[in-house]
Amino acid sequence: MSETLPIADAIGFFRLSCGRWRSQRSSHHLLHRQAEAGSSFIDVVELLASDPRLVAIAQLHGEDPARLVGGCRVRWSGSMAWDKAGEAHEGESVFGLIPTDALGREGLLLRDRGYAETAPVAGRFAMDGRDALLLTTAYETMSSLERFSFAGADVRLRTSTVEGLSNTASFCIETRLDAGSDATPPPPGAAAGPNSAESVSLLGW
Repeated sequence: MSETLPIADAIGFFRLSCGRWRSQRSSHHLLHRQAEAGSSFIDVVELLASDPRLVAIAQLHGEDPARLVGGCRVRWSGSMAWDKAGEAHEGESVFGLIPTDALGREGLLLRDRGYAETAPVAGRFAMDGRDALLLTTAYETMSSLERFSFAGADVRLRTSTVEGLSNTASFCIETRLDAGSDATPPPPGAAAGPNSAESVSLLGW
């Protein structure tokens, strides 16, 4: 099986990513030389380019909303292995795509909030020669690089590195949950489990 599906452009990649997912993650904290493992639940819904939330995000970043090709709303729920008792992680983010090339394979990814910082943030996306999606984001105190690829329509792989105040490297295997699955994602506010780890990237999913 090839590493990725043939995908024409970035908005097509995000459309394939819509749905409910369970993510299993291994994170390596380079400073502490320790690793965490666990899982989380993620829900991704497509938003049309004309959606008022995307229009507002484009205006917030000083970009022309007419250049939007679409976006997504992402919700996540999980818990980290190193959390204190009662501590959990959940949230929601909205982002829009603005291509900067004729093929729609490179451009800006505008978000209403970041993961490392809650303020609005703009990153860049690019698709490589194997139709994987690369996301780069620069914050004031750190930067991230993520690579997403499909190993089939219902399995997505993700690697990420964060450099700055916190240096980590992560690998995730994300499996789509269909309507007949026995595993039902909990709503935001509910932890994925007492021994699980949230699998949220800098993109928030």
